[in-house]
Parts: sequence; structure tokens; C-alpha cells
Amino acid sequence: MKTGFKTVFRSLRHRNYRLFFYGQSISLIGTWIQRIALPWLVYRMTGSAFLLGLVGFAGQIPTFLLAPFAGVLIDRWNRRTILIVTQFLAMIQSLLLAFLFFDRSLGIWHIVFLNVFLGCINAFDMPARQSFVVDMVEKKEDLGNAIALNSSMFNGARLIGPSIAGIFISLMGEGVCFLLNGLSYIFVIAFLFAMRMSPQKAQSHNKDVLHELREGFNYTFGFKPIRYIILLLA
Repeated sequence: MKTGFKTVFRSLRHRNYRLFFYGQSISLIGTWIQRIALPWLVYRMTGSAFLLGLVGFAGQIPTFLLAPFAGVLIDRWNRRTILIVTQFLAMIQSLLLAFLFFDRSLGIWHIVFLNVFLGCINAFDMPARQSFVVDMVEKKEDLGNAIALNSSMFNGARLIGPSIAGIFISLMGEGVCFLLNGLSYIFVIAFLFAMRMSPQKAQSHNKDVLHELREGFNYTFGFKPIRYIILLLA
């Protein structure tokens, strides 16, 4: 049993990945707390199904439009630096929601704007976070395990976060949920700074962003296994 436990969590023996896993676990729980509280607040404020859908759309469409360009740029930049910046900006977004809520000045258009802002952040954060796993796990035979643990971490947070959100919404209101999410980013930012990363080798990029973007699309939709996976997910 002990050997099996070590096998399941073997990628945690890599210090940088271990820090990332613990920090992201806390932060993702905070993210799901806010994801439940925000639409609840919007519908409570407005009673409008249209505005509820608009807020969700505002948070998703920037990611949909910007993510392909972000993926190209992330290959050119330092991934840990990108994650520190995106996590810090996401923390600011949550704390602004909390401040406006407790100040009793939070309006629906504040929420729409802040959700667009978060969508732009996520366009860079998600691909950087996924590709950063390769940098943290030194032994490539542990890479598959690290990716599997990432998925477990995300789904675990999706289970725990909404449960906590329901309790706090009923007892103290949505503002506390925004505040908790903002504070949860402190852990992942601190752990990102605590990592000891090897210097990244400078890569030459002779092609422009649009050319690399076109190459990425050609590879994705020209390679059958990836094309089918993308279509299945869509």
C-alpha cells in the first residue's frame, strides 16, 4: 500500500512541482469559490437570465480569442514570470470585487468589466500553467504522473470549492467568497517565488507571431490524434 501511494504521487518528489501542486490546490479552491459566488450574486442583484449569461460570456470570450496568440508568446517568455504576473493580476481582480461588494458600490457593469479582465488573464495563465509542468519535473518519466495529478487537483478543487462557497454565501454573503479567493493567491505566488528553477535557454524566434500561429493551427488540425481530441472536446 505504501509503495502504491508513493507511485501515485511520485511526481511530488520534485521540489518545484511539489510547491506548485500545493499552491495551486489552495488557489483553485478559491477560484471555484468565486465561480459559484459570482453568478449567484449577479442573479440575486438583477434577476435577469440574460445578464447572468452575459457575465459568463464576458469571462470566456477573451480567453477564446486570445489563447492562441498567448500560446505563441508564452513560448518566447519565461513561464514562471508569466504565472507570477497572472496570479497577481487575478488576485487584484478578486480583491477589487470584494472591495466593491463591501463598499456597496458593486454594479453589474463592474462585474462584466472585471470578468473580461479575468478572461484576458486566463488566456495567458492556462497555457503557461500547463506548459510549466514540463519545466518543473526534471525526470520525464514522471511527467505523465504530474499531468494526471494536475487533473486530479483541478477536479478536487471543483468538488471542494463550491461546497465551501455555499456555506459562506448562506452565512456571510458573496463578498467573503471574493475575499477568500483573493487571499488564496498569496500561497501560489509565494510558492512560485520559492522555486529554484534552472535558467531557461534562450530560444531564437526568427518567425513572427502570426507565422508561428499559423504553423500551430496547421500542426493541430493536420495531425489526426490531436485533431480528433480537439473536436471531441469542442
